[in-house]
Amino acid sequence: MKNLLLLFCFLSINSFLSNAKIRPTQLTCEYLKNPPVVDVMQPRLAWINVAEKGERGQFQTAFQIRVATTKEKLETPDLWDSKKVESEQSNRVEYDGEELISRQDCWWQVRVWDKNGEVSEWSEPAFWHMGLLDEKDWQAKWIGAPWQGEAALPKPNSPAVDLPEELPPPAPLLRKEFNADKQVEKAVAYVTGLGYFELYLNGEKIGNDVLVPNQTNYGKRPALTQQYIPLDDNFREYKVMYLAYDISDKLNTGANTFGAILGNGFYNPAKHWALGYGSPRFLLQVHVAYTDGTEDVLVSDESWKAAKSPILMDMVYYGEHYDARLEQDGWCSPDFDDSLWQNAVLRKAPEGKLVAHTAHADKVYETLEPIRIEKMYNGNYKVDFGEEISGWARLKDVEGPEGHKIEIKYLSNTYSGDNSYIFKGVGKENYAARFNWFVFREVEIVNWPGILEPENICAEVINTYIEESAHFETSNPLFNRVNKIWKRSQTDNMHGGIASDCPHRERSPYTGDGQVACVTVMHNFDAQNFYYKWIQDIIGAQNVETGYVPNGAPWQPGCGGGVAWGAAVNIMPWEFYVHYGAVDMLEEAYEPMKEYVRYMQTWVDDEGIMNSQRVGLNGDVLRWFNLGEWVTPGDLPPDSLVHTFYFWRCADITAKTAEALGNRNEARKFAKLAERTKEAFHKRFFDDEKGTYGNSGANIFALKMGVPESEYHRVIKALKENIKKNKGHLDTGIFGTQFFFEVLTENGMHELAYEAINKKEEPGYGRWLTLGATTSWEQWNTDGSHNHPMFGGGLVWLYRKLAGMQADENNPGYRHIIFHPQPVDEMELAKYYNKTPYGKAGIEWQLEEGKLNVDVTVPVGCTATVILPGPDFVADGSDEVKIVSKSPNELVLEIGSGTYNFSN
Repeated sequence: MKNLLLLFCFLSINSFLSNAKIRPTQLTCEYLKNPPVVDVMQPRLAWINVAEKGERGQFQTAFQIRVATTKEKLETPDLWDSKKVESEQSNRVEYDGEELISRQDCWWQVRVWDKNGEVSEWSEPAFWHMGLLDEKDWQAKWIGAPWQGEAALPKPNSPAVDLPEELPPPAPLLRKEFNADKQVEKAVAYVTGLGYFELYLNGEKIGNDVLVPNQTNYGKRPALTQQYIPLDDNFREYKVMYLAYDISDKLNTGANTFGAILGNGFYNPAKHWALGYGSPRFLLQVHVAYTDGTEDVLVSDESWKAAKSPILMDMVYYGEHYDARLEQDGWCSPDFDDSLWQNAVLRKAPEGKLVAHTAHADKVYETLEPIRIEKMYNGNYKVDFGEEISGWARLKDVEGPEGHKIEIKYLSNTYSGDNSYIFKGVGKENYAARFNWFVFREVEIVNWPGILEPENICAEVINTYIEESAHFETSNPLFNRVNKIWKRSQTDNMHGGIASDCPHRERSPYTGDGQVACVTVMHNFDAQNFYYKWIQDIIGAQNVETGYVPNGAPWQPGCGGGVAWGAAVNIMPWEFYVHYGAVDMLEEAYEPMKEYVRYMQTWVDDEGIMNSQRVGLNGDVLRWFNLGEWVTPGDLPPDSLVHTFYFWRCADITAKTAEALGNRNEARKFAKLAERTKEAFHKRFFDDEKGTYGNSGANIFALKMGVPESEYHRVIKALKENIKKNKGHLDTGIFGTQFFFEVLTENGMHELAYEAINKKEEPGYGRWLTLGATTSWEQWNTDGSHNHPMFGGGLVWLYRKLAGMQADENNPGYRHIIFHPQPVDEMELAKYYNKTPYGKAGIEWQLEEGKLNVDVTVPVGCTATVILPGPDFVADGSDEVKIVSKSPNELVLEIGSGTYNFSN
């Protein structure tokens, strides 16, 4: 009877606990699910609350977090019990428990209280692991191959040189035997290698990531001042990222062997514009804890053995060659005879600080099978995979005679490297490149032995892992296809935790391209972790004395650009804050923002106009330091106009950042600077006789800033006339295009915006599609690279204006959403949904015979303003919908979380 009573009480308690109408899901730490390594002393935690079906107006009123060193201890946590905290916060909640120590496991879970004060059940447990938090924790030494020196390869002196005079030797193999003579409880490997590495244990590769670690400014390169685009090597931060792998279930009791392969990567690139740091090097520290409480530590040192691998050459700008005849079977397994191997040698540690790789790495993102294989007139095979990708071709279960060499030619409009394979001649062989990616839709296979069957080859898509979080769809196929090809181009350019301008020719992390496209990225992907890492790189590349932010970060001397490129240090953190609501991002970026504004002011004249005139090596003004707009269909607007616009924009963002951080005095100061700059812009660039600031985006920039009321209608007239002259086409470059469509809609020209973005002739997105593009291009015509994502900046019009969902910067992170669908007669349907920090939000509308039907979804804890085009809309559950205002042309409503339907 007593046991029955206890059971009844237990069931009653659990029934009570489950009365909450919301529950926490999707737990993350530092924007990652179960990160394997973290070195932030107060990691920031987040979760998404999900409501029961049909619930409206739900929100979190309190939370409780508990953190323990093991999953089993969560019920009585030994690290932190927050107790019940009255708060709606569920994003970036700082850990506030016991001081965390190196190599500590941290298990955590959360429960929440809903609007009625009912508590949820505890979430599923999540995890993070602390890295090596102090330099003194590192016992390992940097090692490398004895046949290589310390220095990086010399680079070619001219762009005309196809390859450097000195090619790198084969990629090094490294190995070390280790004996575990007791039962292993836990083993973690902390490891990095520059430029790239792969770690092996007992014959198997550890981890499913590739091209690691992520790219950073690894250390000092004094020769930067002597490059064509010279720069002082005086950055705010230098760092090298290390990874952690839990190998507890991969260690054998008894003999084990660790192995590594090193690639040159961006540490040793040898390109005419890319300056290397040094030869490849490796660092490994393995902590093995036994069940009896003892521990062993294995470290990289000069006792390791080294040999040359079958990778004859690997260079990120030139390709990879492999000779399978040189494979040494079992090289990273126990009982291998390494008596002919040499001892590894010690290498200098890079100046960069070792930091945890709390960031997504590159992975095989997708596998494409051939859609067509054609035998060519010359006996070669051409294989078509359907879309231009960044990655490599993989050969599967192929046979060929010993010494037979095939070439894999990656077909794109721009060279991305050579690739060859020499057969071992024993059984079925498999191969794919390791330390380089290629850009291609098609490959040509030269000298294939026999018949190439579809099952013998595939394409593996490689990029920094990023989750596609949005769904966009319209009744206009062109818009759907444009969005698709842009997304492919964007992910093609994401490697090493940065976004490049193009994935083949330059592979450089251009900050201008990055800031102009980042808003579109955030509207399509869960990019929190990606941008958190890259923004830190941009902040870290700032000159600590002058405040200058370079045209690329991490910096390579080939990154041409100008004022709008460095402005990324202001723009990207602000857009991150608006989209993800992370105040700590603004806290970290605020001083760098102010410093860049200070730098910009050194180029501002007495009238308030900015015109950067940085000089190159010979003392002459260098164009590639001082660009304004870029790749317009016609003439570029004046550099000084574009520089001044971005000076205004950076001052304006800095003012808003100060306001968001509660610094009212500095907010007023920067707001006044922005206002003075806007006035100076109008005074200098407005043509009073013609009523215009100019074409090629000049009027767009002016309207984005705000023009004097007295001249507003003249500017609108001039803009309309210019668009009419261009037969409805845009005439903007990468920066003007970002604002073009939204500025038109915001100023009563929505139909013109639709017409321009719907164009199938040049200049316009549709022209690329008619030419068969599967990625977005560098220019509106056929010149340049055919894989550039920068024009994607303008596509936000599709989501924010046409579909009609926008974050409110005054209540960021989609805490308050503005739904304002703006249909056009030519379309019947538009849908846009995205995963916000608080859950799924979205809108879809259908227009049929003049009747508009609108569905919206608001996440738990969020509210929304709904702006509808007319007064006669009926809402389902109208008692939960508040009317804010009503006019003959517009109905404005306020709603809470949930799903709603509105129709007229």
